Amino acid sequence: MEFFENRPNRPFFGFVLLWRKLQRLHERVKTRRLLRALSDEQLKDLGLRRSEL
Repeated sequence: MEFFENRPNRPFFGFVLLWRKLQRLHERVKTRRLLRALSDEQLKDLGLRRSEL
């Protein structure tokens, strides 16, 4: 068995998955922060209530 035959096809794929998860988490944090800054009237226009945030 050669060296290259025993190597995984995508050695950094775990890092890619971790990076994507961190990006999604960061987007959720930004969205929550933005929604908390809106007034109750603006939230009502979006169909949300303060308790749903």
